[in-house]
Amino acid sequence: MKLTEQTKSVSRESALRDRRWLIIDATDRVLGRVASRAASLLRGKHRPDFTPNEDAGDFVVIINAAKVKLTGSKETDKVYFRHTEWPGGIRSTTPGKVRQTRPERLIEGAVRGMLPKNRLGRRLFTKLKVYSGAEHPHAAQKPQTVTD
Repeated sequence: MKLTEQTKSVSRESALRDRRWLIIDATDRVLGRVASRAASLLRGKHRPDFTPNEDAGDFVVIINAAKVKLTGSKETDKVYFRHTEWPGGIRSTTPGKVRQTRPERLIEGAVRGMLPKNRLGRRLFTKLKVYSGAEHPHAAQKPQTVTD
């Protein structure tokens, strides 16, 4: 029993040491494709030691979120719903309105929907950093650019 606990802690420590910081530039890229790539990197599916129940992915920084593309007429026709939990409290908005106020939320919502709906998914989501412009405060981590 003690041996397996020791082995698990070693694998988690090595996964923490091997974390990379990656940058995805969302300029003129389709929202769903950017989100699926980011979710895959957060999850660690690109790594040979991928384990579905462990957090072994990388940190992902997405820049230029305000310049992400939506195909077709989704900018005006797609509707996001939420509810205030009060009677008659349904609220709706479109991606166009979200882009004007908080463009980061477009990508954050898409990526969150592609992650697991449990503790692991909530933990993975904290490693996503989204910025509407080209500037970000993570230069000290020496992030690598993802090219797809």
